[in-house]
Amino acid sequence: MDATSNTRWYSATGLWRHKTAVIAAFSLTGIVAHLVMRYGFGNSEEAARMPLFATLAMGVLPVYDLLRKLLRREFGSDLLGGISIITSVVLGEYLAGSIIVLMLSGGEALESYALGSASSVLAALAKRMPSVAHRKSGSKTEDVALDQVAVGDMLVIYPHDVCPVDGVVVDGRGSMDESYLTGEPFQMTKTRGSTVISGAVNGEAVLTIQATQKAADSRYAKIMGVMRDSEASRPQLRRLGDRLGAIYTPVALAVAVGAWAWSGDPARFLAVLVIATPCPLLLAIPIAIVGSISLCAKRAIIVKSPVVLECIAECRVAIFDKTGTLTYGTPKLTETLVAEGFEAKELLTLLAGLERYSKHPLARAVLDAAKDAGVAVPEADEVSEAPGLGLQGLIGGRKIQITSRKQLALQNSPGTEKLGPSTGGLECVAVVDGRYAGVLRFRDAPRADSRTFVTHLGPKHQFSRVMIVSGDRESEVRYLAGEVGITEVHAQKSPEEKLEIVRAETAKAPTLYVGDGINDAPAMMAATVGMAIGQNSDVTAEAAGVVVMDNSLEKIDEFMHISRRMRVIALQSAVGGMALSLVGMGLAFFGLLTPVSGAIAQEVIDVMAVLNALRAVRIRPRRVRFQCR
Repeated sequence: MDATSNTRWYSATGLWRHKTAVIAAFSLTGIVAHLVMRYGFGNSEEAARMPLFATLAMGVLPVYDLLRKLLRREFGSDLLGGISIITSVVLGEYLAGSIIVLMLSGGEALESYALGSASSVLAALAKRMPSVAHRKSGSKTEDVALDQVAVGDMLVIYPHDVCPVDGVVVDGRGSMDESYLTGEPFQMTKTRGSTVISGAVNGEAVLTIQATQKAADSRYAKIMGVMRDSEASRPQLRRLGDRLGAIYTPVALAVAVGAWAWSGDPARFLAVLVIATPCPLLLAIPIAIVGSISLCAKRAIIVKSPVVLECIAECRVAIFDKTGTLTYGTPKLTETLVAEGFEAKELLTLLAGLERYSKHPLARAVLDAAKDAGVAVPEADEVSEAPGLGLQGLIGGRKIQITSRKQLALQNSPGTEKLGPSTGGLECVAVVDGRYAGVLRFRDAPRADSRTFVTHLGPKHQFSRVMIVSGDRESEVRYLAGEVGITEVHAQKSPEEKLEIVRAETAKAPTLYVGDGINDAPAMMAATVGMAIGQNSDVTAEAAGVVVMDNSLEKIDEFMHISRRMRVIALQSAVGGMALSLVGMGLAFFGLLTPVSGAIAQEVIDVMAVLNALRAVRIRPRRVRFQCR
C-alpha cells in the first residue's frame, strides 16, 4: 500500500471511529441542556424534553445496529442496551433513555481511543514513508507518486532520503541504514548490484536504483500490511465476551421481567435492564487486547493475529528452528581450507571484498575474520547475486564467486576434484577466475540466553515439551541441542517434513513454533501459534501470528508475559464490572434504583472497567522480562 492509499485508509478509519464520539458528545450536550432548562431556567417539562428527544433520535443509530445483530441471531450483551432505549421511550423515561445512549456511545468512544493507541504505531509507519519518488528518465528527473512507480523504473535516492521501493543499485556507492526494518545496527554498504529495501534510510551519497517491486509489493508495504491486519482482525476474547453475553442476556431479561411481575411496576423492568447493560464485558476485553497489541508494538513485537494473545497461554509444546532462532544467526569462521595455488590471506581478502555487499549471515563472519586478521578489505567493481549461483563480482579484474558444494559440482570448475568430503556445520566454496580456490567452514554459536530461556519455559510458562526441528545437518543440530538443554531433535528436515511434524504435534496439544526462515512458513501456519523472530523473510512474517522485530529470545518471553497480564486485566475488568452490575440489578429489583440512577451507576461501572482495561498498554519491564543467568 502506498502513502496515498495509507492516508485514505486512515481518514476513512478515523471518520468511522469518530461517529461514536460525536454521538456521545451530542448525547452529553442534550442531557446537560435538559437539566439546565428544567432546573436552571425553570422551563416547562415539555420544553425541557426537546434536547432529550434529539438525543434519543441520535440513539437510532446504535439501536439500528443492534436490530441487525438480532436479525442475524446474535444475542450479545449490547442487546440489553437497545431494549432499554426502546423501553425508556415507551415508558416516557426520556432522561434514562438518553443516559443509555450516552453510555453505549461513550463506551464505544473509549474503545476507539484505545484502538487509537495501537493505530498510532501504524500512523507513524505511514507518515515515515515518502509520498513521491524521484524517477529518472534520460537526463531528467521528475517527482512521481509512489503508485506510479513500475518495475524497471530508474529512481534517484538523494542523501538521507527514505528508499521508496525495493530495488537494485545501478549507479553510485554509499551506505544505507536498514535497522528500522531488519534490527541490524550497522550501515549496509551499497554499490552497483547491491539490493536495497524500501524504508531504508540513505546515507551521504546519491544512489540510482532500478525498482524490482512496486511500492505496494515492497518490504515496507508488507510490514505495514501485517500491522494493519493485526488491528483489523477480531480478537478471540471478544468473541468469548459475546458468548458469555449470550448467557448473561437472558438471565438479565429474566430478572427484569421478574421485577416487573413481582412489583407490577414496568419502571422496575427498565431499571434492571439499564443497570444490567454489561459494557464492561463488551468493551473491557477488546480494550485490554488492543492495549496489549499497542504495548507489544512499542516493544518491537508485532501481533498480526490478536487471537494468539489468548492462545499462547494454552501452548504446551514449544518447537524451535535452529539457525537464527536459538543461535545468533551469525556464524563464526572456524576453518579455511585453501586449494593449491592460493594463499589463505589472499583468499580471505578477495572474499571479504565481495561479502561486504551481501546480507547473508556468512558474509558477516567472513568480514569479522578479515578484520581479526588485519586484512584490508578491497572494494568491488561489480556485484550480482543470481538465484542458485551464489554471490559473484569483480575485484581488481578478478572474477570471484562464492557458492555451494552442489553448485560447484554442476559447474565442473577446474580443481573441483580436490574438494574434500563434507563435514558437519556450515560451509561455502570459493571460485576465483573460474577455478576452485578453497572452502570456508563456520559454526553458529548458541545465544548466551538460549539455555536459560529453554529451561524456564516449563516452570514459568507450563510447556511440557521443547524440541528442535531443523533442516541443518544432524551433527550441528545435536551440538546446539546439547548446548541449550533440548533432548528432542529432528534434523535434516525439509519444509514438508517440518510441516508434518508440527501437524502431528498440534493434533496432540497446542503448539508454539518459532523460526526465522522461509522454510519455516508452512510449519508456522500449522502450529497453534506461529512466531517469526527477526526480519529475514517477508514470507515468514506473513505466515506468523506474531513477528518479533528484534532478533531476541527475550522478546518471545516478553510476549508471553504481556499475554498473561492481558488475560488477568481483561478478566478483572469484565468479571468485576459484571459483578457490580449484578449488585445493581438486585437493588433495582427491589426498587432501590430508578432507571435514571441505574443508568448513572452503570456509567460509573463502565468507566471503572475501561480505565482498568487501559492498564494493559502500560509498560511493566520488571514483569515482562526473564533474567539471563
